[in-house]
Amino acid sequence: MKNLTLKLAILVTLCGLQQFVTAQNNIIDEVIWVVGEEAILRSEVENQKMQMQYQGEKIDGDPNCVIPEQIAVQKLFLHQAKLDSIVTSENSVNGEVDRRISYFIGQIGSKEKLEEYFNKPLSQIRLELYETVRNQMVVQEMQKKLIGDLKITPAEVRKYYKGLNPDSIPTIPATVEIQIITNDPVIPQSEIDRVKTKLRGFAERVTSGEAQFSTLARLYSEDIESAKRGGELGFMGRGQLVTEFANAAFAMTDPAKVSRVVETEFGFHIMQLIEKRGDRINVRHILMKPQVSLDAENKALHNLDSVAKLVRGTKQTFEEAVVRNSYDKDTRMNSGLMMNPATGTGKFELQQLPSEIAKVADNMNPGEISKPFVMINKQTNREVCAFIRVKGKTPSHKANLADDYQTLKSIVEGKQRADILHNWIIKKQKDTYVSIDPKWQNCTFQYPGWIKK
Repeated sequence: MKNLTLKLAILVTLCGLQQFVTAQNNIIDEVIWVVGEEAILRSEVENQKMQMQYQGEKIDGDPNCVIPEQIAVQKLFLHQAKLDSIVTSENSVNGEVDRRISYFIGQIGSKEKLEEYFNKPLSQIRLELYETVRNQMVVQEMQKKLIGDLKITPAEVRKYYKGLNPDSIPTIPATVEIQIITNDPVIPQSEIDRVKTKLRGFAERVTSGEAQFSTLARLYSEDIESAKRGGELGFMGRGQLVTEFANAAFAMTDPAKVSRVVETEFGFHIMQLIEKRGDRINVRHILMKPQVSLDAENKALHNLDSVAKLVRGTKQTFEEAVVRNSYDKDTRMNSGLMMNPATGTGKFELQQLPSEIAKVADNMNPGEISKPFVMINKQTNREVCAFIRVKGKTPSHKANLADDYQTLKSIVEGKQRADILHNWIIKKQKDTYVSIDPKWQNCTFQYPGWIKK
């Protein structure tokens, strides 16, 4: 039962594999819509319906009406993209396909298991997924072109806000702004030497034929996800890898050889080349991290406590302390202020913060400085010591122009984007040949113009 559940979960994600779903459900296929030169098959609708059911996604209306229309809308964008010669780069599509396949393999355990579950070779899975990903990217590019360089003025935001019914004004959740200073515990050279010796030993075992690199990766690598795949990372471009790792990986030419030990912010690695494809590369690696001793951790906490006391005693500003003491590369040049990648601002909802920081910040007041604590750096998955200052807190409230202009601007932008695309679809319907099987016409469509009077 566990394997069956996993199989279905992966099946849901691979949205392009219609043939597999058709075979499994003994569906007699037929053309139910034609949009331009593109046919919509009954199997496509059944496949999409199955995905939405397994994902628990609510379908607002009759699935046999809603789903074909959604597919038809995508066909309109693809048809226009063809007329406008809009394409997406092969490297971008391949990169996304590789990323998804690596994810699938990570979830299911191995390439062999993935092939077994779908009863087809990885090359065929990749080919079918390629078409789905390519279409998605082309549609996105087409929509970007249609929307253009949308600029929202302050006057438009004010007009939108003033036109809202008081009951319709959005509620803004409570947010907090955090400044942080981090310090990495000092790892003794003896511990670094231990890890490097261990990795060199692995390399010698592979080179001598005593062991397979993939076996050692599964047993010893501390990169948990890639370890499940024998250390395989999947195809990546140079920009997707940290500099030191990328330099060593792209310098490799012989799949039979193992790299030297490479140090990155994640720890120490050895790697083995699998394949190069143009500007992308697939390697296996084994990651090992030097262990932080309790003594080193306590020393780092003590050092940060001394810095925190200087700031509390106003002998040093927090911003000065950041420049002199913080190891955090993402905030060091920004007065220690953490930035929320989801919003592009320094405001976080508590659940958006790393759990260790959220727990500390929850009961703090603006301007207050915490005691030092230990946390895991989510990017490197390594232990660091830190203390924080709450720069500001904003309670949950009804949106207003003074405090929430950017949020309101985003809402207006979203509405204008949706209106542009909505109006384009209505216009495009009139200029595009559409034929719907009579058995599939008894619907209340979002866009009524599919059926010509």
